Order: sequence, then structure tokens, then C-alpha cells
Amino acid sequence: MSVHYNSEGGLNMEEKAADRRIRKTKKALKDGLTELMENKSFKEITVKELTERVDLNRGTFYLHYKDIFDMVEQIENDLLKEFQSVLDTHDAIEMKGDPLPLLEDIYAFLKENATLCTALLSTNGDIIFIENLKNRVRIKSINAWKILFNIKKADKFEYCLNFMLGGYIGLFNTWLKNGLKETPKEMALMTDALILKGANFLK
Repeated sequence: MSVHYNSEGGLNMEEKAADRRIRKTKKALKDGLTELMENKSFKEITVKELTERVDLNRGTFYLHYKDIFDMVEQIENDLLKEFQSVLDTHDAIEMKGDPLPLLEDIYAFLKENATLCTALLSTNGDIIFIENLKNRVRIKSINAWKILFNIKKADKFEYCLNFMLGGYIGLFNTWLKNGLKETPKEMALMTDALILKGANFLK
């Protein structure tokens, strides 16, 4: 479909309406998928099952996705891009030894996307998504922790890093499963305390 712009370079009413319909359709499908993942793995969900749940026909689904796996991949990629943008707003040097602002933003991001993150991080979710999430935190953490904690035991760094990355995912998952009882700030403080204890091992 060609895009038509008005005299000021914006989308016309027809294109805006079409864009809204697409966003609404994709949201309905994503919400339906998330609900189904409460009881089964996304690998077991069929297009027929999903479209019947959200009262859409399969033709509409195939306008946007090849299959359930393609849908999950697109959803994960969009979520990971948003997560990366959160990480990119914080520079290791500029943090000056205080990871709290970054941690609080991470938990705020998880809270904003709680339903979807809960599904993807659950046993019915995607291990590839979890590994991609951990890898982004890993890349950020390698440089940040070396600067923040003046790490001396380089040979032990990989052990500690993997231990803490597993801990991150565990904290994320437990917080989401418990219904976000703590605020992002409270979770950031808890995570910060645990990170500092782990980093002391490397000094």
C-alpha cells in the first residue's frame, strides 16, 4: 500500500486510520498470545487457536506474520530494541560508581511490559529471548563493572558475571510472578546490594 502525505509531509487520514487498524490488530494478537502462554508453550499454540481467541480470521494473521514462530520473533525483537535503548541511555563512566539509575530504569521497563515479559521469561517462553536479554546485560555489564568496581581478579570475572546474570533473570522473573509488589526503586536497591556483594569477591 502506498503512503500518501499531506502538504505538511504527514500521513493523510486514510493512512493514519490504516496504521491504527494494524496496531490494534497486532496488539490483539499479542495479547491473545500472551494469555495462551499462561497455560502452554508458544511452540504448542496454533494460528487457528490464537485467531479464534481474539476473534480474527487466519487471513488477517497472515497479513502480518508467517506463523507463530515469526510472530514471537518479531515481538521479541521489538521488545529487545526497546530494552537496548534503555541500556544505551546510561554510560558506564557517567554512572560514576552508581548503577541505581540504570537498574531502576530496567525495572521500570519490565513493569511497563510486565504481562509480555512474564510470558516470555516463564517456562512457556523462549530460551532464545532469555539468552538475548542476558547477552545485552552482559555486554553492558562487562565494561560497566570493570570501571565501577576496579576489578582485579580478571580470571574470576567470567564466573562472577555469569552468576550475576543468572541472578538478574531470577530477580526479574520472581518480581514479575509476585505481581510487582515492590517498586522499581526498591528492586533496584535490592539488586544493587547483591551486585556489590558479588563484586567484592573480585577485589
